[in-house]
Amino acid sequence: MTTDPPRTARERARQEVMAAILEAGRRELAERGADGLSLRAVAREVGMVSSAVYRYVASRDDLLTALISEAYGAVADAAEHAASARTTPGRRFVRLCGALRTWGQEHPHEYALLYGSPVPGYHAPEATTDIATRTPRAAAALVQEAYDAGTLEVHEPGPPLGRVLAGQCAAMGEALGMSVPEPVVLRLAQAWTQVYGAISFELFGQLRNTFDPADAFAAHTFATAARHVGFTDL
Repeated sequence: MTTDPPRTARERARQEVMAAILEAGRRELAERGADGLSLRAVAREVGMVSSAVYRYVASRDDLLTALISEAYGAVADAAEHAASARTTPGRRFVRLCGALRTWGQEHPHEYALLYGSPVPGYHAPEATTDIATRTPRAAAALVQEAYDAGTLEVHEPGPPLGRVLAGQCAAMGEALGMSVPEPVVLRLAQAWTQVYGAISFELFGQLRNTFDPADAFAAHTFATAARHVGFTDL
């Protein structure tokens, strides 16, 4: 995740201390899990007294929010980089899915923080919404590009959406900056859950003794998800 460079020595010092706190927070996250995260333990890690840490993060929830925001930014960077490759939108969609898997493999504890079980007693603030939607927006932009280019299959037989589901699809499409038929938005949502389901099953050990190693399973799943969305340029 990129940040603006600090302008003064004091700002640089504060940024360095905050980076050390986040690094210690990630280590604590790996060792104790999100529900065991402690500011006192983080303070010991960075050689500070607890009262000094509170000048940077006011509470455990604030530290969790900072870790979550940083992780959302990092996974979005990986997704956007994959989506910028010089190939067709459908192939970039598959690459994006692979980038999510790779990021999760390299950062399993941060992945679990974002996409695993909710942390008891913690509620992410609305401020995390914008950064959290960067990754699905990158995928949605590829769908929109293919739709505009005429390489997305739009008409697919299926049951009617119904008023409630159609309204939800319209709202989701608007939130993701899409201008496509509602069934396309629904297929993207279905494919998105399929992709994250496959990644989560692998990372959380649910594929042991079946699709393990999961490279071929993941590649096939991501291609299937792309076809379900309607990409014809794979």
